[in-house]
Amino acid sequence: MGSEEHFRVAVVCTGDRRLRDTGLPADHRLMPVFHALREQGMIPEAAVYHDDFAGEVREQLMAVDAALVWMNPIQDGRDRSILDSILREVAARGVFVSTHPDVILKMGTKEVLYATRSVGWSGDVRLYRSLAEMEEVLPELLASGEVRVVKQYRGNGGMGVWKVELVDPAAGVGGHALVRVRQGRRGCFDEVISLADFFARCAPYFAKDGRMIDQAYQHRLPEGMLRCYLVGDRVAGFGHQERVAMYPPPPGAPPEAAPDPGPRLYYPPDMELGQPLKERLENEWVAAMVKALDMRPGELPLLWDCDFFFGPRDGQGRDTYVLCEINVSSVAPFPPSAPPRIARALAEKLKTR
Repeated sequence: MGSEEHFRVAVVCTGDRRLRDTGLPADHRLMPVFHALREQGMIPEAAVYHDDFAGEVREQLMAVDAALVWMNPIQDGRDRSILDSILREVAARGVFVSTHPDVILKMGTKEVLYATRSVGWSGDVRLYRSLAEMEEVLPELLASGEVRVVKQYRGNGGMGVWKVELVDPAAGVGGHALVRVRQGRRGCFDEVISLADFFARCAPYFAKDGRMIDQAYQHRLPEGMLRCYLVGDRVAGFGHQERVAMYPPPPGAPPEAAPDPGPRLYYPPDMELGQPLKERLENEWVAAMVKALDMRPGELPLLWDCDFFFGPRDGQGRDTYVLCEINVSSVAPFPPSAPPRIARALAEKLKTR
């Protein structure tokens, strides 16, 4: 292990053998983190990971003081099961791991929307532990004219996130009823299929103890999404995206006319639009989430983010917010204001361990 003044920090990210052998390029998206760590007197090193050379990465992580991990839960047909086993092992040996796999299971799956519903930020949310349960409950919601968004338990990039509504609620909700569906991945557009076919598409999400989360669709979605980046329990910056993957097509236009998602623009924590949400997070919601998930405040990731849609305005015309998801596995890219805060928080943790 390193001395107090020169902690060794492994920055874990996905890559192939060539990238591990050559090192990260100067323009890699995580380079700002390397620079910020050095400014705090730490010694960062790249830990390029792939299951094919997991043993090498394990040995590397055993020799450092901390591991910052940026890896998607699902990528190129692989999951994080081997990596997470290594991270649990090195954490048990005294290496600081952010984010610990056990914390990811609490915070970083779509089920967090249901588990933290008492916080008041999830809107109308349901949990389906089986396809049969979804087949029983979802048709009733659709029959009432509701538009719902159902999401697989773990995933990224909009995979397994579906907007669904009945084409004709008056026609009933039998298996032959037609529904309009759209997946939340870039380039997808509305399709009209039978409700039975939609359930068949969702069946694989329930494999291996999988489940699905069901939320009411937010009709202010065309106003965009606000992403809050947090270091521990403090907001470190914002990302604002005016068009997201489920942005609707113009009235009367064909489904494929829906505009592509727009860029996410990044802002520091004093961004004016984000101040009401920042106040709710720092003074109320984060602490309530920690309690609801039976966590300790010190377990919060060094960097995580939460995505919010604009909910219905309240009686005074003020914005409300509805949580879409929390990201803790691979929170990148991020605003320029985040890396210095990450480095300072890590230095403080390592000095007090």
